[in-house]
Formats: sequence, structure tokens, C-alpha cells
Amino acid sequence: MSRNRPLVVIGLLGTTLDSGKGAGRWEKWRPSVALCQQPDCVIDRFELLYEARFRELAEHVASDIGFISPETTLTLHALTMSDPWDFEEVYGALHDFARGYPFAPEAEDYLVHITTGTHVAQICLFLLTEARELPARLLQTAPPRKQIASDPGSCAVIDLDLSRYDRIARRFAREQVEQADFLKAGIATRNPAFNTTIARIERVALRSRAPLLLLGPTGAGKSFLARRIYELKRARHRLSGAFVEVNCATLRGDGAMSALFGHKRGAYTGAQTERAGLLRSADKGLLFLDEIGELGPDEQAMLLKAIEDGRFLPVGADKEVESRFELIAGTHRDLAAEVAAGRFREDLYARINLWTFRLPGLAERREDIEPNLDFELERHAREQGQRVRFNAEARRRYLDFATGSDAPWRGNFRELGASVLRMATLAEGGRIDVDTVTEELDRLRGQWGERPEEESAGDDPVSALLGAEAAAGLDRFDRVQLAEVLRVCRGSASLSAAGRELFAVSRAGKANPNDADRLRKYLARFGLEWGRVRGAGG
Repeated sequence: MSRNRPLVVIGLLGTTLDSGKGAGRWEKWRPSVALCQQPDCVIDRFELLYEARFRELAEHVASDIGFISPETTLTLHALTMSDPWDFEEVYGALHDFARGYPFAPEAEDYLVHITTGTHVAQICLFLLTEARELPARLLQTAPPRKQIASDPGSCAVIDLDLSRYDRIARRFAREQVEQADFLKAGIATRNPAFNTTIARIERVALRSRAPLLLLGPTGAGKSFLARRIYELKRARHRLSGAFVEVNCATLRGDGAMSALFGHKRGAYTGAQTERAGLLRSADKGLLFLDEIGELGPDEQAMLLKAIEDGRFLPVGADKEVESRFELIAGTHRDLAAEVAAGRFREDLYARINLWTFRLPGLAERREDIEPNLDFELERHAREQGQRVRFNAEARRRYLDFATGSDAPWRGNFRELGASVLRMATLAEGGRIDVDTVTEELDRLRGQWGERPEEESAGDDPVSALLGAEAAAGLDRFDRVQLAEVLRVCRGSASLSAAGRELFAVSRAGKANPNDADRLRKYLARFGLEWGRVRGAGG
């Protein structure tokens, strides 16, 4: 090892390997002693660490090193630890040494000898070196093939700078690309921003257990991506439990708490058996809460506690249960605006907003329509057992229309998939021709052309109150239901009167019906208040 600066070695006394007495000890390979006999490794200073109870052995080894390598200055350092196999104790002792040692890396070179000591000690030395608490390279020695007194064996330096190892660096880079492609389901997107987002998600997913927040319009692929993240984490042994998905917009009324957190038997009328709940089902796995912005205030409070403590109280229970799950949340809403409006808890938003990623809609990724077109055809072939292809002119016409600025793709990739499925189903002889494409384009134009009229403020109360974009993000069922609720509200003199009309049947079975509160909570799920609803109908 050629060098120009002083060489310092830090090593542990080997209580077994370094031991030896009498003249016969020179016939034995002793790592710490043999290290100072290496012809190409002249050590200027040796910092020998030892357990205090092995002081005599340490002094004996120091004497032998002084005899065979008088140019080496050896200093003994006693470590305070009672159990060399206790990771916390060993790491603490070595860390204390590292913190207290006057390193001068600008003037000296350092090697950490990891051949001696328990396996626990060797691991701790590796971790401290990797973290640069010890500004050194690792040194490993090995005995000669035949025990000869004149042969000190061999030594080799292990450099932890992986960037210097081309094959390892190329392998890591290739694995990162493969993992990112896995998250994209193998579709090589042509959108630079989306590529960057996926690469960042891949790194975060494998390094952090903190919640992820996926923003984007309905149909942008949040649910699909959440499942791929789960599969990637499970493949890398970061999760062992199940993937549990729930659309929070489907959780309504009293059943929301039970669905999420479970209930005890007899917790309420109809609770004939105990229910575990979705959070407990996700224990050691991943919970995906899509449309988290639709949760009510009580559910938000309970969810925050479950995320922070891993514990929560099922409905009707007097004892908390535990579930250690990882969380991905999705929403099409602007949660910061929801917090400002008082509809979403600020503390919950802060907890899930550590890693936030926005998934662009299809209209923002028009360059990805063509590869997704091929992906949908491949999926159709797998599911239906029939391969379908476009005629050249039919493909050109469809792509010209689909990638044009006049195609809004409000339903995003879900809408594109439905479009391809319709054409593949109608294709004769496995070929999508110009006539099939023309029929589909007329259908899409009509579908999109009806939207502005449907969503005009005069004809559609939902759009008038929520805005066209938010209204378009609702399921058709919720949209129709909300429109009917708004119609009744506008024709009623008070919140209570509207509630009595809307809940006329179910209220009959309740001893103390509170129709006004029930209606108020329903409207709050859409960010609406009674005064605003009545004012819009004015």
C-alpha cells in the first residue's frame, strides 16, 4: 500500500485469535500482530481497543507488536462493556470512542481492522464506518494457507464508496430502473415529469414507512399505483400483511366508523357479530384510503390517532386494539383549501403531507396515449384470449383525435381504457378498422359535447355549487343522489323540514331522530352548508 501520509489503524483485540503464550505463539497467526508484519502496509499508529477485563492480554499483544514493528506507535483503549454480544452496548462503546477520538482526515489515513472481535462488534464497526463516524476504510486480514512463522498472511482494503465499483453501480442503476418500470406497470412513459415522479416515489417507498399522499383527478391511476407500491414493498420484504383498499366516498353515516375501525358485538342495533375493521385488516400491510378528503370529522380524528400511535378504539369497545400499517392516501380535492375551509383536520393533513405526489391526468400526458393504447390492447388479449390490432389508417385517425387538444379526457386513463375496450369488442376478425374508429369517435364527441350543457349552472345544481371540475370527479350515483338532495333542500323552508322529507322512511324507526343533523353531515361531505345551498337556489 503506497502512501505519503501517516497510516493509522483502529482495531479490536481478538480475545481468542490474538492470544498465545510462550515461544510457540510466533508459530500461530495472530491477526493484530500479523497486520504489523505486512511488508506493504507500514502502520505508523495502531489504536487497539479492548474490553477492560482483557487488559493483560492487550498489554502482551502490544509488547509483541512493539518487538516486531518498532516504528508503530501503539495505544491501548479500554472499552466499558460487559457483554460483547449485546448490540446496543457494543455500538454505544464504539460510538463513544469514535466521537471522542481526535481524527485529522486531512492529514492522516485511517483503516478499521474488522477481522477481530465478535460478529456484533464487526457489524458495529462497519456501520460506524459507513456512516463516516469513523472516517476510514475497512481492512480485512486473512491467515496464510500454511502456518509458517515468516508468513503474516494477507490483507485487503474494502472501500465503501460503491460509486468506484462500476459493475455494482450499474447493477444498482438497473435495479432502480426496473423498480420504477414496475410501478408504471412496464409502460415506458414519454412524459418527463411523470418519469421523475415515479422515480421519486420508488426511492421514497423503499426508504420510508411514512404516509404517502397521491393527488390527481379521478381515473389518473392512484389506486393502481398504490397497489404497485404495495407489491414493490412486499417483494423487498418491507411488508408482510395485506393490501387493503377503501374509497372513503362510499363510507356514509354510522357505518363509516365501523367499516374503518371495527366494532364489538352489540355495539349498536344490528351488530350481531364482532367486526375487525379495515385498519386491523391492514396490520403489517398497506392501507390505501382513496378520496380521504371525504371522511367525516370523527373518522379523521380517529384515523390520526391510529396513524400516530398504531392504536385505536373500535366502536363500542372499552379497550384499544393495535394495527401497524403503512398508509397511502389519495384525493382529487385540494386538501390545503379543505383545511382552510374547516372541512379537513389540519393536524391530519400535516401528518399525511410528508410525501405528496401529484399524478397528472391523461390530458396532461397526451404523449402517453399511444403506449397506453398498446397496453390496453395487450390487456384485452390476456383477459379475453383474443388479440386485436388496429389497421394503420384506423390507428392514425384514433391517435390524431385522442392526442388533439379538443379531446378533454375527463375520465382520464379509465376513460381511455373503456374506449379501447369498446373498439376491441366490436372489431371484426381481430382488426379495428376505420369504421369502428369513426363510430367510437362520434360516441366520444357526443359524450363530451353533452357535458357543458349538463353541467351548466342553470340545469345542474351540483356543478353550480361544487364547480364543474369537482362535479366531474363524483361517481354518477353520488352525483344523482346529491342533485336530488339539493332539489329537496331548495324547496324546503328549513334544514329540519328538508331532513324530514328526505329521511321520512328511516326516521320512523328511530326513537330520537335528528334529521337536521343527519342532513347537515351529508352536505358537509361535499363541503356544503345549508345557507349556501339555499342561497344558490334563491
